[in-house]
Amino acid sequence: MSLEVQIEKRLGGFALSADFSVSGGVTGLLGASGSGKSMALKCVAGIERPDRGRIVLDGVTLFDSEKRIDLPPQKRKVGYLFQSYALFPNMTVRQNILCGLKGEPDRARREHRLSEALRLFRLEALAQRRPAQLSGGQAQRAALARILVSRPRLLMLDEPFSALDAHLREQLQLELRDTLAEYGGAVLLVTHSRDEAYRLCDRLTIVEQGHYGPVRDTRETFADPASIAAARITGCKNITAAERVDAHTLFAPAWGVRLTTALPLRADLAAVGVRAHAFSPDIPENRFPIRPVDGLEEPFEQIERFRFAGQAPDTPPLWWRMSKALRPAAFPDRLGVQAADVLPLYPLCGTEDLPEK
Repeated sequence: MSLEVQIEKRLGGFALSADFSVSGGVTGLLGASGSGKSMALKCVAGIERPDRGRIVLDGVTLFDSEKRIDLPPQKRKVGYLFQSYALFPNMTVRQNILCGLKGEPDRARREHRLSEALRLFRLEALAQRRPAQLSGGQAQRAALARILVSRPRLLMLDEPFSALDAHLREQLQLELRDTLAEYGGAVLLVTHSRDEAYRLCDRLTIVEQGHYGPVRDTRETFADPASIAAARITGCKNITAAERVDAHTLFAPAWGVRLTTALPLRADLAAVGVRAHAFSPDIPENRFPIRPVDGLEEPFEQIERFRFAGQAPDTPPLWWRMSKALRPAAFPDRLGVQAADVLPLYPLCGTEDLPEK
């Protein structure tokens, strides 16, 4: 499966500029609410019409503004799972799934594919229940079965866990991961959750104010976010403006320190990030005097906030996160961070908010 999306769409003051390609596996669209993730999915599905550009799925052009091609949703062979699952409340699970088989004229084949879907999604015992009688996980499986029974070229999931509490969300993420592995087809997953993206997605594109970053391996994105937007959305707590000194040295004015990096620095360096768990009093690299500010206790971890000794008091303190078992008896007077954990950051787009110097 291959999907190519190059589209632009303006809604009031918001401008979407999506340019990405995917092939197989689960690709995540990770960004804050309102960044333009769902709009791109709706354009691929044919629910919204881009102002210009093109969308090509497996060599079939779904949309092309120049050639005046705009296939209707029912001809795109794209499965779209909405946040609410959109099951018909007055129909049983069996009847809902049969809705996905309207295009199959042969009754015997229709029944065979229905039986396969009920078995694959563990819904056989629930076939005669209505949506109101299903748990969150059961409803999600029923909605996926209805979509996948029509054999779409592409499955798109739009914030499938947004309405669930934390405990149920984590449980269903594990179920969905197994379901998608059995499905084996290509998936686009919209999410604003870094944990969800990390658990479910093979690759990610970061979405910021309507702009799409490059599609990269998920673990690579977390290890080296590369952009300010990616660092923020993947949970980096310590981000500040930075200036390039040489190929492996940068200066962070607000922190008052020079940091050595493992990655070579480009001329357009805009900021630096250090994840909260990367600091340690035992690391000799990038080691500076610090002043404690305050702390925050979590159920299993401890957060200590500090400023570098030369840091202005009106600048935000840095976060240092550790396991409670590793919390030192006395607050250290110096902390270090390995060069590999100093993250050079660049703008993803020209309109994002950059850190102040």
